[in-house]
Amino acid sequence: MAMSRRQRARAIRAVQYAVLAAILLTLVFAADWGEIRRAFFDAGVAKAQFPDIITTALVNTIIYTLLGFGFGLALGLLLALLRLSEVPPYRWLAVTYIEFFRGVPTLLVFIALGFGVPLAFQVAINQYATVMLALGLVGAAYMAETIRAGIQAVPKGQTEAARSLGMSQSRAMVSIVIPQAFRIVLPPLTNELILLTKDSSLVYLLGLSLDQYELSKFGRDALNQNRSLTPILIAGLCYLVITLPLGHLVRRLEARTARAR
Repeated sequence: MAMSRRQRARAIRAVQYAVLAAILLTLVFAADWGEIRRAFFDAGVAKAQFPDIITTALVNTIIYTLLGFGFGLALGLLLALLRLSEVPPYRWLAVTYIEFFRGVPTLLVFIALGFGVPLAFQVAINQYATVMLALGLVGAAYMAETIRAGIQAVPKGQTEAARSLGMSQSRAMVSIVIPQAFRIVLPPLTNELILLTKDSSLVYLLGLSLDQYELSKFGRDALNQNRSLTPILIAGLCYLVITLPLGHLVRRLEARTARAR
């Protein structure tokens, strides 16, 4: 007797649960839990990471991220306006920048600014300035396209109404269009902040002193010292302390934007 569609769906779901249960049971009985605890959950190693991983590594990660995001947001706004300009050379300049930095790995930008520029021009760049420029230059390319989309999403009637009240094109853009555009693009901009938080781990390339360590560098050095993955696990949890609230904020902003629309 042939099964109905609902019965087939139930049978398939039961098989999936059975396979999942078999995999979990295999892992539970086959795993060496003592070795796993020693490698990932060594209490002595974990205790040794505090408070430095919070007061130094976590704080530095937040500082590096905010520096890059602030610079990238300002540059991204400028690029978005150039991208929408009626002057062709401005548009070409913005498009060239955006396509270049969206196609180049952030790792390469860190190497260029941290080692290439000082060697080529015989100048010393402050560590924080290097991080701000490297993260900001790449982040600006993505934020520019996000902001441009937000500006174009604002109804043209808003600009026309502002012009009818005697505002200039530039004043209407600054006072009317851009504030509304930022409300639209807040969720994707927050996502970009999360990405920059993770990209800040590339700072280790620059050769940091102990008081400049960020989470990944701190965890890596502690891993080498203790021969345990516990510091890496703690560093990952510290990243989650930053990214999970931001992810929750993104979902709330998206829901609020959807309700507003």
